[in-house]
Amino acid sequence: MTELATDQLQKTPLNDLHIELGGKMVGFAGYSMPVQYPAGIAAEHNHTREKAGLFDVSHMGQCWLNGNSHSETADALEKLLPGEINGLEHGRIRYSQFTTKSGGIIDDLMVTRPADESADGKLYLVVNASRKEVDYKLMREGLGSGVSLEPIEDRALMALQGPAAEDVVNSLSSGVTEMPFMSSSIIEISGVECWVSRSGYTGEDGFEISVAASDAQTLARKLLDHDDVMPIGLGARDSLRLEAGLCLYGNDIDETTSPIEAGLIWSISKRRRIEGGFPGAERIQREIAEGPSRKRVGIKPEGRAPARDGTEICDLDGNVIGKITSGGFGPTAGGPVAMGYVPVECSEVGTKLNLMVRGNALPASIIKLPFVPNNFKR
Repeated sequence: MTELATDQLQKTPLNDLHIELGGKMVGFAGYSMPVQYPAGIAAEHNHTREKAGLFDVSHMGQCWLNGNSHSETADALEKLLPGEINGLEHGRIRYSQFTTKSGGIIDDLMVTRPADESADGKLYLVVNASRKEVDYKLMREGLGSGVSLEPIEDRALMALQGPAAEDVVNSLSSGVTEMPFMSSSIIEISGVECWVSRSGYTGEDGFEISVAASDAQTLARKLLDHDDVMPIGLGARDSLRLEAGLCLYGNDIDETTSPIEAGLIWSISKRRRIEGGFPGAERIQREIAEGPSRKRVGIKPEGRAPARDGTEICDLDGNVIGKITSGGFGPTAGGPVAMGYVPVECSEVGTKLNLMVRGNALPASIIKLPFVPNNFKR
């Protein structure tokens, strides 16, 4: 929650709708956002797992990178991140991270190559709201003269997540059934042109939908008219992503953590692991070859008390070996769940730990991530 006064917070194109629906508004990354609606966080969480939830993510940063060819734009972006961008096919999405010279993570982001071949040379990026200006400055200074950054200020972004998401969108459109996970297309939904990505942040199947700000409320109402859809706030968004074992920037990843420590080696292709050529490559390549000294793990506390971020992780001898970076109650998991960093020698699944919660040693153990199986459409 930000320190800005309410009248200083930016508002998304869906702000009036949130208030109409009874959303409890809080400051988040400089924006007024709904943390929950009258149904409550647990009900919103469970509805998303069982049917479909609609999230406003318009606070995220949307932008274009513009170059003369795909290879020119991809080469420029690959100088800033370890992801494979040159080999990205039309209509496909890549998850990656901007990295520091020391191999830490400046931000994580999604990169899309448009499906339309006439748009070659353009890449569509979505970055975190809290790091938007940092990322834009990084790209303006680091892309080189041939590739330009174009922030997108006139579009909203919403996410429809859950097992019923495909049927809901199909009821208002066509063409999404054939879309695989991490693909993108331009699709008309209820007569409104949308940039649709089959992706999300809940561990469920679903879509992220970029739409003109002027059409956002109309489209959101159309989606919410479906019996299987309810509005979802930041609270359930956090519990859903935690159960799915997904990192939150500023908690689980930041400029002190490397992609390898964070368990994100899968996002770095073989070519980039070998060639390097991105900030922090020396450290990241070394950790790939030799292993990192610490590792992000899933942690299951015993009992019902959740361990929040910042909680100390101790071995059974009482030595502090790490801290919780994300923690809370997992409605689908049926109890408290958490993630944190521990030394590699303490990271084996089944390892017993103690978590220092309000001065008490709470027994816990390391378990395999995710806490709830992912249901992405492959």
